Amino acid sequence: MGYANLVHTDTLTDFSERGINRMKNIKIAILALAIMLMAAACSGSATDSGAQLSEPADTIYDFNISLYQGSDELGAGTVAVSDLRGEPVVLNFWAGLCPPCRAEMPEFQAFAEEYDGRATLVGVDLGQSFALGSEEDAIALLQELGVTYPAGAPDHENLARELGVLGLPATFFVAADGSLHRKWQGVLNGDKLAEITDEMLAQ
Repeated sequence: MGYANLVHTDTLTDFSERGINRMKNIKIAILALAIMLMAAACSGSATDSGAQLSEPADTIYDFNISLYQGSDELGAGTVAVSDLRGEPVVLNFWAGLCPPCRAEMPEFQAFAEEYDGRATLVGVDLGQSFALGSEEDAIALLQELGVTYPAGAPDHENLARELGVLGLPATFFVAADGSLHRKWQGVLNGDKLAEITDEMLAQ
């Protein structure tokens, strides 16, 4: 092999290695961006907005939920928030690929069992709105954790924006008369969940 061929081969090898390194850097950058976006959407902070709103839920927060499970309990495969009036309702917004949502769900399950007959808990899957999983991912998480309370997806694709849900999980407390009692943005533990629900029951 002549000198010219050696130089040509070395140059090609150099370009190839640089191309491979560049592709690796691009993949790393894309992965980092994806992680940052997921972290922003799936917030693990627990910030109590303490909102005490007087407007009724059926004029601002009424939407249909197509249930993955719980149709026997709620009496239909699709329910509206306004259909649930008569006792306090806890709406927990979550997603199948949201780690903080996963972390709080066992305590929500315990709450649902303890407050059965006094308050209604419904999980509302916003995974597709936040790029945090599909319907299949959501159902898989429910089954994995043994969650049995009613849960499903809304029929409104812009619901998160209209409700002001900036990240997941988030929980809305709707009083028996349909008014929004309180909002909680972030992870919610069982004690606080019970405390806010008891506030509604005492009204």
